[in-house]
Order: sequence, then C-alpha cells, then structure tokens
Amino acid sequence: MQKLSMDQLNRVDVETFKNQDKTPLVIVLDSVRSMHNVGSAFRTGDAFAVEKILLCGITGTPPHREIEKTALGATQSVVWEYHKQTLDAIKTLQSEGYKVYSIEQVDKSISLETFQPAENEKIAIVFGNEVHGVEEEVIAASDGCLEIPQFGTKHSFNVSVTIGIVLWDLVNKLNFIKK
Repeated sequence: MQKLSMDQLNRVDVETFKNQDKTPLVIVLDSVRSMHNVGSAFRTGDAFAVEKILLCGITGTPPHREIEKTALGATQSVVWEYHKQTLDAIKTLQSEGYKVYSIEQVDKSISLETFQPAENEKIAIVFGNEVHGVEEEVIAASDGCLEIPQFGTKHSFNVSVTIGIVLWDLVNKLNFIKK
C-alpha cells in the first residue's frame, strides 16, 4: 500500500465543483458558536458535495480566520447563506420542497440507522448549538428528528463529528436510491 499524492487524488477545482451535480442535502447550523465547528461543516459539506450551508443565529460567517483554519478553503467552494432566524430559514426550505430533519434527542426521534429517505427527497439537516442543541421552535417546525445511537456515558457528540456521521449515512442512502 502507498499513500496517494495530491495529484493522484484527482480532485476537481473550485469552478468545476461549483458546476457539478450536488447531493440533495442542505446543512443548517442553528447558532453553532465555535468557528472551528463552522469551518469543519464547510469542509465536510465540500467532501460530500452538499447543495449549500445555511448559517443561522449566532453562527459565524466567512470570511473569518478561525473558520478558514478548519475549512481549508471550502468556504470558496460551498454555497452558503446567512439567516438571522433558523425558523425562518427552515420554513423557506420547506416551501422549496425540502424535508427538514433536526438532529436531536427527542421522545419521537428516528434512529439514524433506520431512517430511509424517500426517492428524490430533498433533505435539510439542522445541527444545533454545542451546549443547547437545536432550538425548541425549530424542532417543533421540523418534519422529524434523527438521532445517532450512542453507547457510552456521554449524551452527545461534538457537532462537527455529528455532521460527518449524518452526512456519510445520508449520502450512502441517497446514492443507494439512485442505483
């Protein structure tokens, strides 16, 4: 086995990326306070070719040095918008035909491994604040809540880890539907 060089990875440039087909997923960050987590969301969004990222509430926006530290340039490739109110952002997404799912531990959450998106479903995933999670009013307006099963003593993952787990799972499920 040999590690691949940057040239061997054969990645597209930013302009090609902007024009390629995207995964029908939107990331919504609901008052995520850490700029490093915001940057990580951009980098993961780029890796999975999401349609866009909505930065809401107190979530920081590019350009910002701390975001770029983890985004590594992905703020240039991934489309993003800022919305003062997360609730307004998700209502707009719903009016555009997206199903909105919050990642949160609630009494009627759907375990991520059992969730199956419908064919041609456009999905927006809301990820919450590192301390308080997704706002109650956003949960109430969501089409459902997804939860990652956990088996340890802690009650949550870091939001950047959660984004990676959820996007990996959904991208695999959406690609399976296409086949």
